[in-house]
Amino acid sequence: MLTALDFTPVPKEELAFRGQIRSFLQEALADYPYHQRARSWMGSSAEFSRKLGAQGWLGLTVPKEFGGAGKGFFSRFILAEELLASGAPVASHWIADRQSAPLLLRYGTDAQRRQYIPKICRGESFFCIGMSESNSGSDLASIRTRAVLNDQGWLLNGSKIWTTNAHQCDYMIALVRTSGEAADRQQGLSQVLIDLTLPGVTRKPIVDLAGDAHFSEVFFDNVQLAADALIGVEGQGWDQVTAELAFERSGPERIYSSMALLDCWVNALREQHVSDSATQALVGGLVAEMAVLRGLSLAVTKKLVDGESPAIEASVVKDFGTDFEQKVIRQVSAWLGSNPDFVVSGDLLKALGYLEQMGVTFSLRGGTREILRGIIARGLGLR
Repeated sequence: MLTALDFTPVPKEELAFRGQIRSFLQEALADYPYHQRARSWMGSSAEFSRKLGAQGWLGLTVPKEFGGAGKGFFSRFILAEELLASGAPVASHWIADRQSAPLLLRYGTDAQRRQYIPKICRGESFFCIGMSESNSGSDLASIRTRAVLNDQGWLLNGSKIWTTNAHQCDYMIALVRTSGEAADRQQGLSQVLIDLTLPGVTRKPIVDLAGDAHFSEVFFDNVQLAADALIGVEGQGWDQVTAELAFERSGPERIYSSMALLDCWVNALREQHVSDSATQALVGGLVAEMAVLRGLSLAVTKKLVDGESPAIEASVVKDFGTDFEQKVIRQVSAWLGSNPDFVVSGDLLKALGYLEQMGVTFSLRGGTREILRGIIARGLGLR
């Protein structure tokens, strides 16, 4: 498990890269208000993603032969941190870059790698992941969506729900049952790659309280997949998806979701010369907690650099990180309520309003607290 001794500094040679990213973002987001930045990695802009691709900043850890930059995990950490801290709209490419490309690199055929990964790196193809189902909840092993082998490949029937950005994506990598029954649990599960424009695919966006549609429900009605739609080995989908989730939980995503609100509020404190000891203590406490979480996240990145699986450690960071993100919203809101003479700008009010509605989801996405704590308990030998 992670301890303070595991905190890892960013290598000095990466500092120039951070400067390049900041210069790019200052120009690209010059007129971006805080309430838009609050959407951060739930904000979609295919145009922005293509600009990152043109910079060579998608697929940073992908080998150059597949269109990537061939850089290391620390480079990716820096890029992710700068994008999220600035509130850049990254949702279009995020899953493809973070999970789909690494998954295809590890388990895909050479033909799959060469067909899909270069397009991911250019920001031309966007991916979603099909895991949750209506009657499964957090019990992922009980999924019922099924792909049956036939003379043309795989015939797919079923549905997925809470699929991030599916209505704006080109492809889905889905966990499906290829043998056995739901009672067989992890046995008989496989991953397949689905072209979402195929006949029989229906995508229905799910509108949230803020009026956005980050999730979709996706239905498959006799969708014919080619034989090469299978990723990896049939029946080993559970092991593959577990590795994929480690990528999802190992980055700095679970720290910065409320950063736009914190920035906007602190800037307003400066402008209105608020410097009482209670407010200073509140800001200092939030910044200190964020610094510790960042150190933990860097330690997870070091494990990836060393070729180790950070599944348990990443679960720790995700659990504490989403708690911090929600705490920022609660404490800024409470402070504003206790200081009625403070002038609240429309931008700050909109950022707070959006996050008040969406903050509850932070501890759901990427695995609920209960699931994560079960993983942590197993890692500690407690269950």
